[in-house]
Amino acid sequence: MEPRPLSARQAATIEEPTATLCRFVADLRFEDVPPAVVEFAKGLAIDWLGSALAGKGAKPVEILERFAVTMGPSDGPSTILVSRHRTSPYFAAMVNAASSHVVEQDDVHNGSVFHPATVVFPPVLALAEAEGKSGRAVLEAVIAGYEVGIRVGEFLGRSHYAVFHTTGTSGTVAAAAAVGKLLGLDAARLNHALGSAGTQAAGLWEFLRDAADSKQLHTAKAASDGMLAALLARDGFTGAQHILEGKQGMAAGMSHDTDPARLTDGLGTRWATAETSFKWHAACRHTHPAADALQALMQRERLKADDIVEVVAQVHQAAIDVLGPVTDPKTVHQAKFSMGTVLALIALYNRADLDAFEHLALTDTRVAHFRTKVRMQRDPEVDALYPQRWIGKLRLTTRDGRTLASRVETPKGDPGNTLTKAELESKALRLAAFRDGATPQEMQAMIAKLGQLEGLERVSELFPR
Repeated sequence: MEPRPLSARQAATIEEPTATLCRFVADLRFEDVPPAVVEFAKGLAIDWLGSALAGKGAKPVEILERFAVTMGPSDGPSTILVSRHRTSPYFAAMVNAASSHVVEQDDVHNGSVFHPATVVFPPVLALAEAEGKSGRAVLEAVIAGYEVGIRVGEFLGRSHYAVFHTTGTSGTVAAAAAVGKLLGLDAARLNHALGSAGTQAAGLWEFLRDAADSKQLHTAKAASDGMLAALLARDGFTGAQHILEGKQGMAAGMSHDTDPARLTDGLGTRWATAETSFKWHAACRHTHPAADALQALMQRERLKADDIVEVVAQVHQAAIDVLGPVTDPKTVHQAKFSMGTVLALIALYNRADLDAFEHLALTDTRVAHFRTKVRMQRDPEVDALYPQRWIGKLRLTTRDGRTLASRVETPKGDPGNTLTKAELESKALRLAAFRDGATPQEMQAMIAKLGQLEGLERVSELFPR
């Protein structure tokens, strides 16, 4: 059967997708968002806050904060969460975006392979503090940022992700859309904001080979550059009108498998925000399906780590592209991108959480030994389903000669296997306590306020002083 021809309106949205996205953001109203999506967004806020506080004391976060202190005001309207220092919205967004991405517990959207929270919440909340915005306005802006950023990530495709860190690239556009919505920009000025955001978008995977700190720079710059783009547009600064799909735009320079239809797919009916996954293990998301599969198999067969001779993680190609360069991790953060290290922690301790990485990943000789037993192999079925689905599939050989297989259809944290409210809040409390980012009492108070975010008259009420 031949496909049905597009209507004139459908064809126009594909021909002018950037403009269509901007009209959607400008017209979006809180009342348009289904209540279930609003509730989900509040859960995303709780999850992001825990991740942001867990970044306290991390070297790249401290360096970026010193930069902010040097270059920014000595006091300001916006909060740097890890220190409670006050600064400008620009620098608060920068540091908070870096801190919320450092422990690898922030959310991820499968189809776009994009971490929305770490680049959307920091600029929106920092500017909302400065401009006296309500919780309702924040939710409206955050959802707009998620909807745009996810679609841009899907549009740029798999070839983009092979080289570019989508959270740095799509994230800059998402931040601009979210802040633009918070500022009440019309569609024309939003288009300029996206143009200025897209021309700044960057983030390359090469840092993984050197255990460099660039991943935190990617999110810091995406959040602050997106804010910059929106604020400039408010003041009349112009940007490219076709920055996404234009002949010399992001797609032309960063991808060879773009799909413009993805940019406007289901706007206003498909709420991509609610498709976002929560991360259970404190590691790169590409390790999670295999970790869940190994955990399930060891429980089913009552195996111990010493019973295992070899583990073959059957993965999609992107997992090999991202994790493959990390063969001998030298830092805790790099260990989170090592499939062997993650599976070793699961096999030996039945967990790959913050404490396991902090205290065991690099120092336990048994982890290093088990890592040598693990290899990745591209699986055609898993690769074909990715990125819409992240199947967990592996096989292992036991010391007594058996070959065992395991498969997980929906990793823990995905929409089909999402965290309960209790699990989400417990995770956030653990993250806040990890490096004393907040006391349990402070965190519980913030969780309660985020649960009623649409009722806050000013989001400045949210954070403890």
